[in-house]
Amino acid sequence: QMARTSALRVRCDRLRWLGARWALLTTGARRDRGMSTAEYAVGTIAACAFAALLFKVVTSPDVQQMITTLINRALTVAG
Repeated sequence: QMARTSALRVRCDRLRWLGARWALLTTGARRDRGMSTAEYAVGTIAACAFAALLFKVVTSPDVQQMITTLINRALTVAG
């Protein structure tokens, strides 16, 4: 009985230690909390490229015609 209680206590201590270690690793200083400078640079370049592409598409004559037609149709239905 005594050996069984001792083994159980050792297991509980081990689980408690593992839980504390897990909490330290997932919430402590070792976890990254944001982007580095290089990641910001790549993200900014990607966002600018996407914005340029979107601007080019929206300002094309075909898309402007579709948008104008859609707005006119909406105003006609609403009015």
